[in-house]
Amino acid sequence: MTAGPDRQPTRDTEQAPATGRAGGDRATLPDVLAPDLDVLFCGINPGLLSAAKGQHFARPGNRFWPALHLSGFTPRLLTPAEQDELPRYGLGITNLVARPTAKADELTAEELRAGGARLTALAASHRPRVVAVVGITAYRTAFDRRAARVGPQPEAIADSRLWVLPNPSGLNAHYRLADLAAVFGELRSAVERSS
Repeated sequence: MTAGPDRQPTRDTEQAPATGRAGGDRATLPDVLAPDLDVLFCGINPGLLSAAKGQHFARPGNRFWPALHLSGFTPRLLTPAEQDELPRYGLGITNLVARPTAKADELTAEELRAGGARLTALAASHRPRVVAVVGITAYRTAFDRRAARVGPQPEAIADSRLWVLPNPSGLNAHYRLADLAAVFGELRSAVERSS
């Protein structure tokens, strides 16, 4: 899965400014996008460190980048600072909600549902083959799918296939890194089979 010359990375900052609980505006974390990606990964929202650094999944205990590599999506382990290289592998990243928080459970159901609508519009405009929401609980709320399970979903989002992956946060004790890599690998295999 490599990007062609038309898959130049873009940094989309069209998300509304995120406002912290204490008041002042915080910079949003820009999307890493290109047209016609193989997979657009959608995190829940930026953590405080990610927002401060301007990098997705930047907390050292987050296992997104190792799972991405161990599953074969990238030929080497990328760092959060290298996120703009993702489109060359046919990959991109966005978030359901722009507002940074210490924990995802600080988000409201309304924020998650609005994020689901934004993700649908983003999928329609950028046409990724697959949208992979990273976080089952947030997905269930954002799309009102209480019975959803990790893996492929029966519905599409815009014209993109829809997958749900476990939250790679180090706070998610239900999945070890090897388990995350295996689930990410199932998605990668499905993408390759449909090529």
